[in-house]
Amino acid sequence: MKTKLKTVLLVTILMSSTILRGQNSGSSVTDVILKGYSARMYTSEPVSDQDIDLILKCGIKAPSSRNGQPWKFTVVKDTALTKKMIENINPGNIAIVVSGPEPAQEGGGIEFDCALTAENMNIAAQSLGLGARIYGGPVRNVNSTMKEILGIPEGYRVVTILRIGHIDKNVDATSAASTRKKQEELVSYK
Repeated sequence: MKTKLKTVLLVTILMSSTILRGQNSGSSVTDVILKGYSARMYTSEPVSDQDIDLILKCGIKAPSSRNGQPWKFTVVKDTALTKKMIENINPGNIAIVVSGPEPAQEGGGIEFDCALTAENMNIAAQSLGLGARIYGGPVRNVNSTMKEILGIPEGYRVVTILRIGHIDKNVDATSAASTRKKQEELVSYK
């Protein structure tokens, strides 16, 4: 009896600690968010058109200020073009360029709206078992040299770029992921 009780207690403790560490919440959406990470190593296996379509639909459903939906998406499959944006991108990976209107005034919310749609697509990609990474660094270069090549609409500018591809399973995601700050460092209650 004591062994059985110890086993039940041990299982309960393990399950509780897993939930407390944010590894399992019981909801598929929150599980994807809690287990997600910004993948760095990808294979060259192409992302399917069906997956791309679903990811874009999820991006379109993102919330936006006053439901303005200001974003435009440019899906770049051409490896030569993707390499001009992100040097270490693999063939088969895609880039979704998220553009928003040039703001008439500062603080118009365009960057925030575009970030929300990029995050929706990031989560969608990860829920499909794909890797996703949001880039801000290459945006300036793309805006200055590639807008016309990519067909970015007149009056729009690139806000962010989302890379999507199949994750290299030879990389241990747990040890390769950057450490996250503790909740206590980021949240205060008043």
